[in-house]
Amino acid sequence: MAKDEINAFLGAGTSYHGKLHFHGAVRIDGNFQGEVESDGTLVIGQEAVVEGTLRVGQLVLSGNLRGEVEAGGRVVLHKTANLQGDIRTPVLVVEEGAILEGRLAMSRPGEGADAAGTADGNLF
Repeated sequence: MAKDEINAFLGAGTSYHGKLHFHGAVRIDGNFQGEVESDGTLVIGQEAVVEGTLRVGQLVLSGNLRGEVEAGGRVVLHKTANLQGDIRTPVLVVEEGAILEGRLAMSRPGEGADAAGTADGNLF
């Protein structure tokens, strides 16, 4: 399997409630509510609406997300992204036009969450 190959796809018009565990990469273009846990990449498409707790290796967001995000590698917010919630990640990439309402905790790669600082000086 190629590094950027999508393993699963929840297309537009689909709704899913529950827990999602995966390896590799998953793309969501529909509605998802629940928990996601993976060391892989979660891609949330422009038309997607996601609500819940995400613990992933990498998040690539183009759609709407409300919840808590913990990414071990990085979070990428494309210009159409709208994230309402808190992010904990060592790397954050934000395109002009993206919306982020919440708190951010960042650490250097390899450091634990306890060593992270946040934009407002508090840990969450």
